[in-house]
Amino acid sequence: MKSLLELKKVYLYYGKAKALEEINLTVEANALDAVIGPNGAGKSTLLRAISGLEEIDRGRIIFEGERIDELKAHEIAQRGIAHCPERRRLFYDMTVMENIELGAYTLKDKAKYSKLLDFVFEIFPRLHERTKQRAGTLSGGEQQMLAIARSLMANPRFLLLDEPSLGLAPRVKDRIFEAIRQIKQEGTTTLLVEQDAVLAMEVADTIHVLEDGKIELSGTREELEREPRIKRVYLGI
Repeated sequence: MKSLLELKKVYLYYGKAKALEEINLTVEANALDAVIGPNGAGKSTLLRAISGLEEIDRGRIIFEGERIDELKAHEIAQRGIAHCPERRRLFYDMTVMENIELGAYTLKDKAKYSKLLDFVFEIFPRLHERTKQRAGTLSGGEQQMLAIARSLMANPRFLLLDEPSLGLAPRVKDRIFEAIRQIKQEGTTTLLVEQDAVLAMEVADTIHVLEDGKIELSGTREELEREPRIKRVYLGI
């Protein structure tokens, strides 16, 4: 299968501290990959490096066969990479519908817009019921749904999801991850950062274990479940 995104020997420093060290990672087209690891491991930094919000110090980031690590964040977004950040970053004084429409600001095709909107409301029917409600009055789970919906309205070829279950109740987490499964079924290539390793491993094709800025292990759920340390540290077995 064709790789859509490749990171080759990527390093990123904060001062003298290494935030990312020799990251080699490949995500295939139409795949859902997950990055798991403890707090402070560099998971969010990895996504920010891909989307151009952090400048890497060494290495290459290649998307659809072309280098993107020298591009600005808005240029990377124009290539088809959408970043749904940690903590949602919504426009809280604007309505649900206004937030959704902002996600589609570069989309000129009205038929495509309608199709995306239908899909967003299909996977998040609660948002359809609250289109005129201010984003700041939504529950935490609804705000996370809105953040993902806004990213999807950009019609991305590659979706970066940063900690979508953070701070949510188990029932709401399950709803978010059911939506992530539906996004995968639609064929949107996704790289998911998630601290809940059990949830991440349930949905991902390939899981990458990031610790202290390094990818220590990559594999399928079945492969990782055979690793005693992964079972002990991440799965509580």
